[in-house]
Amino acid sequence: MSSLMVSVLLCLISAAAYAAAAIAQERVAATSDGVTYAPLRRPGWWGAVVLTGVGAALHVVALAFGPLSLVQPLGALTLVFALPMAALLVHRPIGAAGWRGAVLATVGLAGLLSLTGTPHPETLGGAERPVLAAVVLAAVAALVLAAHRMRRPVLRGVTLASAAGAAFGIASVFTKAAAEDWTDRATGSLLPTLGAIAVLATAGLLLSQAAYRGAGLAAPLATVTVVNPVVAAAVGITVLGEGFRYGVAGGVLAFVAGAVAATGVVMLTLRGSPAEGSAGSGPVPCRRTAAPGGEPVSEPRSPGAVSPAGSAPVPRPSAARPVGRCLVPSRSAPKDD
Repeated sequence: MSSLMVSVLLCLISAAAYAAAAIAQERVAATSDGVTYAPLRRPGWWGAVVLTGVGAALHVVALAFGPLSLVQPLGALTLVFALPMAALLVHRPIGAAGWRGAVLATVGLAGLLSLTGTPHPETLGGAERPVLAAVVLAAVAALVLAAHRMRRPVLRGVTLASAAGAAFGIASVFTKAAAEDWTDRATGSLLPTLGAIAVLATAGLLLSQAAYRGAGLAAPLATVTVVNPVVAAAVGITVLGEGFRYGVAGGVLAFVAGAVAATGVVMLTLRGSPAEGSAGSGPVPCRRTAAPGGEPVSEPRSPGAVSPAGSAPVPRPSAARPVGRCLVPSRSAPKDD
């Protein structure tokens, strides 16, 4: 088997591991009460940590066998793998809107990364690393503070996922710098760089876990998948002197690809993932109305609403049975006077 085929195979397994880790994180977030960032007592969370580590290790090995222009776009398959895996493993419906958003995000990201030029021989200098780490950590802190002021779970999850993607992206940049330090035997800058990688990777893991709480799977995962390589590519262009292929035309195509990826993420965000069955979409009280044929029908009503004149009273929750998203009174349920 050629080295190129080995790289592709490792990328596929890495993407599957990342997808399984994201599904596990989302399930833990949906079933954990009061613990947002690090549910240490949940075995599923530790399984997600292990899967994330496996995916990262395979990604690094794939870079040793194949070019960056191939390995990075294949990382976008994480989103493509995650949706059918979620439908198969946890019976989460995808829907046409979810598929459209996922495909747009993946195609846009793959196009953007395929237009990234060849790596520049210049490396990240030792004096630039603490400045870059400080800037990114400040940006991550600002995003976290902004997320905690948001009331909509999906928007809060996407904001936290953006912070996680930024942390992961800079951790990838520092990983490349650490590999160059190891090759050059520059141990003086290697240890601080490894420490920065540990801090950034841990922050990304904790923030991604918090992003899935109440926001579902698709929107946070798409955001992390897009922001991570985009941040890394931005550092390569602005700091390391890299650029896009094909000159001005490549820059225009990269802008279009980025707009396509952003459109996919917005579609997934507006899709409202928690409505797919996650926590917070439980039954609600109903009122009784008459269908055209005279058959009584239950319709959702907001809690605390006053029954209209002439309609049956809202049943007591203790004497109600769930039908769809409504609470319908049982036949033996007592009625209010």
